[in-house]
Amino acid sequence: MKSKTDTTNIHVKTNTSVKTNTKNTSIGKKVMCFGTFDILHLGHVNYFEQAKQRGEHLTVVIARDETKQKQQKNILFSEQERLQLIQSLKVVDEAVLGNAENHFKIIVEKKPDIVCLGYDQAISELVVEEKLRSLGLKAKVLRMQPYQEERQKSTRLRNELEVVSEERSK
Repeated sequence: MKSKTDTTNIHVKTNTSVKTNTKNTSIGKKVMCFGTFDILHLGHVNYFEQAKQRGEHLTVVIARDETKQKQQKNILFSEQERLQLIQSLKVVDEAVLGNAENHFKIIVEKKPDIVCLGYDQAISELVVEEKLRSLGLKAKVLRMQPYQEERQKSTRLRNELEVVSEERSK
């Protein structure tokens, strides 16, 4: 813990001209994003950071193990482990488990102002917006930008791990 006299990280704003007519439209906005986040990497962190820039409160929804099993996707970490990892990130205000039967249920429950999709999530923004409208929600749906997608991609990292594992077992 820092003492009250520690001034190493104090930054003083010296420019006194402040624009008073500029509105910060992100104040009070609730933002939500989704994913499995099995192998947490910088691409995920960047996704959360991009989402958080659009609002004040970021909720991250973690895919359920049951959902991944239905999709025949192998996961390394349980939903509880992934939830704990995401909850530990400073940029994330709230992390919750999704609903295996109805992916939109958590959106209806939390009522975000903005829904952020990952750059590689298959569903289109328009499809999500239409579904939200049919549920009486007016959330804006935005697609986030990739971050070093040639390096920071779960599928690629998983494949590299499999290669390393095979080499070690020889």
